[in-house]
Amino acid sequence: MSQNNSNPFSPALSEMQLSQLTQAISGYNKEQLVWASGYLAGMAASQQSGTAAAQSAAPSSAPQASISILFGSQTGNAKHEAIAFGEKLTSQGLRANVINMADYKPRKIKDETHVVVFVSTHGEGDAPDDAIELHEFLGSKKAPKLANLQYAVVGLGDTSYEFFCQTAKDFDTRFAAQGAQAIAPRLDCDVDYADDIAAWSDTISKTLVDALQSVQTTQVPVASAANTLATSQYNKQNPFSATLLSAQKITGRDSIKDIQHIEISLEDSGLQYQVGDALGVYFTNDASVVARILAATQTTATDSVTIKGESFTLSDALSEKLELTLSYPGFVKAYQEASQDEGLKALLADKAALRTFLEERQIVNIVEQFPNALSAQALVDALRPISPRLYSIASSQSEVEDEVHLTVAHVKYSAFEQDHQGGASGFLSTRLEEGDTVKVFVESNDNFRLPSDTNTPIIMVGPGTGIAPFRAFMQEREASEAEGQNWLFFGNPSFTQDFLYQVEWQSYVKSGLLTKLSLAFSRDQAQKIYVQDRLIENGQAVFEWLEKGAYFYVCGDAMRMAKDVENALLHIIQTHGNKDEATAKQYLVDLRKAKRYQKDVY
Repeated sequence: MSQNNSNPFSPALSEMQLSQLTQAISGYNKEQLVWASGYLAGMAASQQSGTAAAQSAAPSSAPQASISILFGSQTGNAKHEAIAFGEKLTSQGLRANVINMADYKPRKIKDETHVVVFVSTHGEGDAPDDAIELHEFLGSKKAPKLANLQYAVVGLGDTSYEFFCQTAKDFDTRFAAQGAQAIAPRLDCDVDYADDIAAWSDTISKTLVDALQSVQTTQVPVASAANTLATSQYNKQNPFSATLLSAQKITGRDSIKDIQHIEISLEDSGLQYQVGDALGVYFTNDASVVARILAATQTTATDSVTIKGESFTLSDALSEKLELTLSYPGFVKAYQEASQDEGLKALLADKAALRTFLEERQIVNIVEQFPNALSAQALVDALRPISPRLYSIASSQSEVEDEVHLTVAHVKYSAFEQDHQGGASGFLSTRLEEGDTVKVFVESNDNFRLPSDTNTPIIMVGPGTGIAPFRAFMQEREASEAEGQNWLFFGNPSFTQDFLYQVEWQSYVKSGLLTKLSLAFSRDQAQKIYVQDRLIENGQAVFEWLEKGAYFYVCGDAMRMAKDVENALLHIIQTHGNKDEATAKQYLVDLRKAKRYQKDVY
């Protein structure tokens, strides 16, 4: 390795030292490598100034200015954008610390001078798990005055949901209420946010460079070592064209649900995933839906249109590039402006009515109810790009190697005298044939991980397709010969029709890998029984497992199930731990901070 010995901060490392450094960081993820680089730079600068101080007996210099970039992420997008922004600032000579809010002490906020927040929103305006503690602290009476703080907030959300970017709005409001000064107006990002964040990043980084004292970043061989880690060229921006191996319905003929077990080959991709990660899936729209939209807007399939400077036929753009399934207020507004439709204008004036209207309709239903002649380009401009759908991975590479398995609920229903399907679920379940290609990427989820100690017991709550990551957990625990106890709570409507992966679970029980199996089939008796009911029935044992150090996992519906499970858990802690309501809530907070209460909800 060549070294620039004219740089006093970069003396050559011996091969042994370089080997030790490489080994030390071999398990680091990208954000940890960025942090480590800044940390080592700080040590070097501190060491040099310390030497100079000792020689001259002069007082140490004031600390160099830095900026904290805090992220709260449920699926990883906020995390990725925070890391990218941190790298941008570092490349411009600033000291940027990228920190997961879950690892941030809320009281430290009073010591900050410059903070940038990247945060998502999920459920009914809920903060992601990582952000809950800081979010609640800033909204409490304990929140300190922040007159010396300058901040910026970026929210990542989806305008098809009512509480769009609500957590970001909360952070913005709470910072301002404590006297902090905004560097720039809050940026609320919809699903297609790349261009907005790029423009914002350029503006904010220039502002920060002008405002903060630049620091000389030390060049250490961390980046070179990082390149030795196993990586793949494929990601969200450059997905891998994988092959569908099989799609098999795993619910019974009389089930009210159509659940598909999907197997996809990742051969030759270099893609690696951990149990707990998600797979991003790109899809194409149903040709019949495209045809209906063309008819309702009186456009022609062969018309030429432009998307971000690239030309397509209208048919190709509608099939492969634009969202036609999820409806959202932005489309109604853009479609009304292009068509000047008075009915849509009245609808836009009533936000509550608009939400109800959108909940029941896909894009095709809107244009068919309000048909208007448009230019092809106006139609394209009214629509937003297709966003990939994320599915919890239902396999471990320790078991399936170059494959990835998914558990997909095929969304299908009838409305307005037409059959409807979900975009990705319909594509995977009915439009993709075995051997066809599907564009995919791995979405890392560091918030949903097995304990590093394989002797640790785990409790898994996964009704419906929430079972997916726990199938992966069991494959991984079996492959690693983990000795920790495993307890699964699973629920669905019917034992005979909806017991997903029944043979596998029974095999795990027989082998002893699955210590306990608690089932809740809601429609198999007069009174409906759900997983939260089974939790309460087993409350004493659940609390004993928690007291023994068990990790508690929840996967599935965020709107209802996850909240019901959390309420049941609080009830268990309060009842069987002999705690009052406030102490029980703190017990749960402590579990979350210790990474022992983890959720993968959607």
